Amino acid sequence: MSRKPNVFFIFLVAVFFNFTINLNAFAYPIFAQQNYKNPREANGRIVCSNCHLAQKPVELEVPQAVLPDTVFEAMIKIPYDQQIKQVQANGKKGDLNVGMVLILPDGFELAPSDRVPEEMKKKVGKLYYQPYSSEQKNILVVGPVPGKDYSEMVVPLLAPNPATNKSVNYLKYPIYLGGNRGRGQLYPDGSKSNNNVYSASATGKITEIVPAGKKGGFVITIETAAGPITEKIPAGPDLIVTTGQTIQVDQPLTNNPNVGGFGQAETEIVLQNPARIQGLIVFLITIFITQLFLVLKKKQVEKVQLAEMNF
Repeated sequence: MSRKPNVFFIFLVAVFFNFTINLNAFAYPIFAQQNYKNPREANGRIVCSNCHLAQKPVELEVPQAVLPDTVFEAMIKIPYDQQIKQVQANGKKGDLNVGMVLILPDGFELAPSDRVPEEMKKKVGKLYYQPYSSEQKNILVVGPVPGKDYSEMVVPLLAPNPATNKSVNYLKYPIYLGGNRGRGQLYPDGSKSNNNVYSASATGKITEIVPAGKKGGFVITIETAAGPITEKIPAGPDLIVTTGQTIQVDQPLTNNPNVGGFGQAETEIVLQNPARIQGLIVFLITIFITQLFLVLKKKQVEKVQLAEMNF
């Protein structure tokens, strides 16, 4: 009888361990979702930039205009040199991941799978986009995903229909994108990750540098005017100071290992009224026919004048 509780306990531990790994693997979208109700602040900055401090470019492409209740695609590009490696949480080097948040106008949302054309599904691949929250289906997030496979992403989107959604009008709307490659430099609580520069907290002389232990890193002892202090450097950044060196407060003790960064982009899209297009087509046809009749009338007048001259 005593073996069953042990088996059940092992099962619970395994489930918890697996959940912890997955939570860590999908860390940075969850950081934003758990700490910010809206990913875009009042000043226009997307909250991912609070942890990803370096600036890098991103690109966003959407159609100039779409019709109501139609599926269209947004092309997202997060370019970077795919030969470079980043510092991982354990201090070793690895490939960069990418992630993004796409803020759509109210009413726009991820297109249902049964409405996405097969050709567009092939472009999307195995990416799984999820809403920022159950109340904000117009905000989509994805990542971290391998940058070598998904530095370019296609998002299938569904335009709203003002005929059924009275909160939507035929207008021009903004779309905002935030995209990052690589790990962040800060955690949401403000603490540094090992993908950051570590600096001296006081002026003094370095008297000792010793390995920190099995996990890697270093412990630096600095003799200051107030006595000795220690600086703990995690595995990842490379030391740029040596024993016996005199340093100043805020002087870097390590290099900057970060090779990634975050970028923002925005564009506009017009939700076009089909009646306006139909009206424009009718107007252009009318103009064409009018011009055609004028040309024919002119030719007729010229023939009459020529006949009168010959007579």
